[in-house]
Amino acid sequence: LADAGLPAGLMSVLHGDGEVAQWLLSEPAIRFYAFTGSTEVGRLIQNGAGLRRTQMELGQIAHCIICDDADLDVALPKVVNAGFRKAGQVCTSIQVLLVQRSLMEEVERRLTALVAALPYGDPADDKTVVGPVVSEASAKRIESWIALALGKGARRLVGGERRGAVVPPTLLADVDAATPLGCQEVFGPVMCIAPFDRLDDAIERVNATPYGLATGIFTDRIDSALQAVRRLQVGGVHINETPSSRADLMPYGGSKDSGFGREGPYYAIREMSEERMVTILA
Repeated sequence: LADAGLPAGLMSVLHGDGEVAQWLLSEPAIRFYAFTGSTEVGRLIQNGAGLRRTQMELGQIAHCIICDDADLDVALPKVVNAGFRKAGQVCTSIQVLLVQRSLMEEVERRLTALVAALPYGDPADDKTVVGPVVSEASAKRIESWIALALGKGARRLVGGERRGAVVPPTLLADVDAATPLGCQEVFGPVMCIAPFDRLDDAIERVNATPYGLATGIFTDRIDSALQAVRRLQVGGVHINETPSSRADLMPYGGSKDSGFGREGPYYAIREMSEERMVTILA
């Protein structure tokens, strides 16, 4: 930005915890806040901002839908990448993969092999695909959520023991929706497979969560695609792509507890601009 000509001192980077954030919220000269992070912190910022404008890109439980006519050769590699890149620490990392029941056995078998083959561990190793999560405390939380799901009858198709901040890529089936993995954002390398019978059922399951950032759907039927577009209560619907599909020019953002406002150059400029009406009496 400096090389592009941004005036010196116009951009600052501040490091700190809640005290720094509170100072920024208390500063009346700041007229707009853009935040990316958890829904809980987003609520605090929104309360502190008062009448000033904000743009919030918050959490979600990212779903992806695989219909019975999907091309699995295309879909499954994309699903693995979207679920486990950056150790699942992306708001759009697939946490729940909804599979039409007739494909469930094949998807489970093929996905198990793909996830089991992911190299994980040392981030300095060029072969590593899944490195550590942000802290050992986060890894312990993720480990405990997996244990809770297993205790409620979930099946672990792929996974292993935590090593420090490294959680092995984990694939689960039969996860109880009442456990944390079924109703909260895990923000880690964990994916849960669940069957559905009708597309209506999959859409209703996505809409039943408090979040609404993005959803992917794999199908070759235009009517199914348009049904998802019209009915999914999310900020982005990606046909034959995962919820992580994104280009910087897109109007990226969510609805419900996933926030509001849109990122992307054109849309961010609009968010940060105030309209002004001018009248001239000749």
